Amino acid sequence: MAADLGELLVPYMPTIRVPRSGDRVFKNECAFSYDSPESEGGLYVCMNTFLGFGREHVERHYRKTGQSVYMHLKRHVKEKATGAAGGAIPRRRNGKVFLDLELNRDFNGDEYECEDEAKLVIFPDHFEIPLPNIEELPALVTIACDAVLNAASAYKKQEPESWDEEIQVSKHARSLRQQDNGVRIPPSGWKCQKCEMKENLWLNLSDGAVLCGKWFFDGAGGNGHALDHFKDTNFPLAVKLDNLTPDIADIYSFDEEEAVLDPQISEHLQHFGIDIIQIQRNGTDNGHHNTDNTNNVRPRVSEWEVIQESGMKLKAVYGSGFTGIKNLGNSCYLGTTMQVLFSIPEFQRAYVGNLQRIYDYSPLDPSTDFSTQMAKLGHGLLSGLYSKPPMKSELIEQHQPKGISLKMFKALVSNGHPEFSSNRQQDAQKFFLHLINLVERNSVGSENPNDAFRYLVEERVQCCQTQKVRYTQKVDYLMQLPAPIEAASNREELIAYEAKRNEAEENMRAPPEPVRARIPFTACLQAFTEPENVPDFWSSELQAKSAGVKTSRFASFPEYLVVQIKKFTFVVDWVPKKVDLSIDIPDFLDLSRLRGTGLQAGEQELPDLTPPIVLPEDTRNNSMNSSDSPEIDESAAVQLAEMGFPLEACRKAIYYTGNMGPEMAFNWIIAHMEEPDFAEPLALPTFMDPGPSVASSGLAATPLDNHPPEESIGILTSMGFPRRHTVQALKATNNNLERALDWIFTHTEREEEETSDALSDMADTTEPNDSAFSNANTHSDSTLSPDQDASGPQIKDGPGRYELFAFISHIGASTMSGHYVCHIKKEGRWVIFNDHKVCLSERPPKDLGYIYFYRRLSSS
Repeated sequence: MAADLGELLVPYMPTIRVPRSGDRVFKNECAFSYDSPESEGGLYVCMNTFLGFGREHVERHYRKTGQSVYMHLKRHVKEKATGAAGGAIPRRRNGKVFLDLELNRDFNGDEYECEDEAKLVIFPDHFEIPLPNIEELPALVTIACDAVLNAASAYKKQEPESWDEEIQVSKHARSLRQQDNGVRIPPSGWKCQKCEMKENLWLNLSDGAVLCGKWFFDGAGGNGHALDHFKDTNFPLAVKLDNLTPDIADIYSFDEEEAVLDPQISEHLQHFGIDIIQIQRNGTDNGHHNTDNTNNVRPRVSEWEVIQESGMKLKAVYGSGFTGIKNLGNSCYLGTTMQVLFSIPEFQRAYVGNLQRIYDYSPLDPSTDFSTQMAKLGHGLLSGLYSKPPMKSELIEQHQPKGISLKMFKALVSNGHPEFSSNRQQDAQKFFLHLINLVERNSVGSENPNDAFRYLVEERVQCCQTQKVRYTQKVDYLMQLPAPIEAASNREELIAYEAKRNEAEENMRAPPEPVRARIPFTACLQAFTEPENVPDFWSSELQAKSAGVKTSRFASFPEYLVVQIKKFTFVVDWVPKKVDLSIDIPDFLDLSRLRGTGLQAGEQELPDLTPPIVLPEDTRNNSMNSSDSPEIDESAAVQLAEMGFPLEACRKAIYYTGNMGPEMAFNWIIAHMEEPDFAEPLALPTFMDPGPSVASSGLAATPLDNHPPEESIGILTSMGFPRRHTVQALKATNNNLERALDWIFTHTEREEEETSDALSDMADTTEPNDSAFSNANTHSDSTLSPDQDASGPQIKDGPGRYELFAFISHIGASTMSGHYVCHIKKEGRWVIFNDHKVCLSERPPKDLGYIYFYRRLSSS
């Protein structure tokens, strides 16, 4: 038999590989579906590429690649026999469980047991060889099989700070000695014992000292007194005071120099009078308890219960469109966003409607292809295969999986992103725009579902000194709506609460019952239309800087309007903190009055002149010395770098925001972090460079042979800017992407001239243009403008009347912590999607949402 197996495998030996260091072995998830070894058909792992495939997709891979040998993995989960001993689901100590798979927490270890099965399968005849079969298989095959079986799952091979990092129990946890010094920690009003810091405070678990941290652990600021205390006392463990629950706490070991776990954290905190069991009863923030002064714990309790509709008997729903998404640990911002996007027909049609075509033309490694993974996700949510009602049977709920796990998808869309690739909670609004950017990049030559969100904004800027105006347009995907606290209907109640809270803080007493601001939606719309000051406005009439004000209107209305409520603000520690407020969000919305009108009778336009490029003074005076560097506030750059951003990117941010401080630079970083040269050193042209010169007239002149590279043009046009404007910006900034983007934002008055010349230019140039911008002062109910070039951003204009169909809510005090839940209106009923749980909603908390999604009503 051994000789027969050896001869059978000889033709396939060149295709069988042993996994090397760096190879990812996909043992948990199919590349085209959410099948796993626990699925009915198991999972097939290619013995050459180590990709995993479900039963329905392994044949496709065989036909496409010719790879014939696969390892079939199957995990059987069975109910324990009556009277069998209880205990946790057996791991590797049980000889029947040898696959390195994450445990399915849907199965209670006291009731179920696992048994793993592996075998080689040879295609196309499906010849099966049970494993292990050491004596009968060739040595190379045996080594390869053992390596695959023992390999870590693909997503355990991430960087140390990736989203599945495992924190270890501290060696000091069980033997920690705590001093009986009578220290009791109050519930609020903490300060560092060595300075006045009220943020980023750490409680030493040995002596109860409350001291500030450094900028190395969680991105918050401090003076390092907690570390100094360890050096003086050798007391090793400290816990962050504003993140406390019985299950989750930020604990750091100064001795081990890493974040650690403390299984006895409840007892250690009880020693200093902190009862975290009571804390959880009084209020939590999804494992992130907040006891800071601006966001007291008690309002979070109400928010937690209301948004998740806790205490109500919600009816679970199953089937197509009702599939949940498992939380990978702080991944709910991603799950809620994708649930809403795939409730939109344009996304369903672009990916699920083209599923077979996308799969057939997918690359050899589908796990790295955006379109493939989007199609896979859409099919997983809409097929109903992973959302079936529970059934009691001998083989448990194996055929009724509770939601899908997006590990492969998250790894792809977060690859290289400093925020989304981490294990921390993120801002759902930032992820939405990040995904829009990915869709834009990957929709060249195919249907672009972003067209449903894209619209034009008309910006009117007025020079306060001359009263002349300029009208420009820009592409946008999301409407940011202010939430003016001063317009709250319960303003007097808020003022009284603030006075009581300040008094309680000064006297170190428990804060009063919190008050939530109630803001009318009409006040938010009014704030949106109010003029805002334009910093560093350059008046082309005066040819100098002047005071300017800007107002924004809709130049077109999208099919789907996304509205973000601006309820987060940055505070001292650079963490975006949430303002506790309620807004009476309408089900139906008419924004027709916000339609832009363009230049009005009696208004005078500012001259169409380009401001001169102003180089730093030291660059002018020392232009012959190319080694001179521009003036940069290095302390501010270091402060930003200690938040985790590249130092060179921070230096550029400080420079391009005119040394106006870390907050302005932080905003620049967020806006530019997607660019390919984000972390490259700051490079400025000097008068020795073949870059732009400044003529005496103040107009920038550019050498004729300075044509920008197509790659740079493509990056900027993919953001929605016109090609001609992009080319001009790159020429004016010596092909520097960062400066070109800034140039575009400060020179948008050129767009009207460019678009008016677009049609005539088509006669003597092959460069595409964005004629969507030519309809500055017109509107209609048509879907596409008749003169719109299909190669540019598609603007689907129409009436400004909308109906609410989905909203994403955030629970917690900061976008960097907490939990996200979404509600979607399906078949006339509101449905709540809370991770893997999908239920009919009884009381959708529309007033507490963060991001709202409206669909356009048809003309009638």
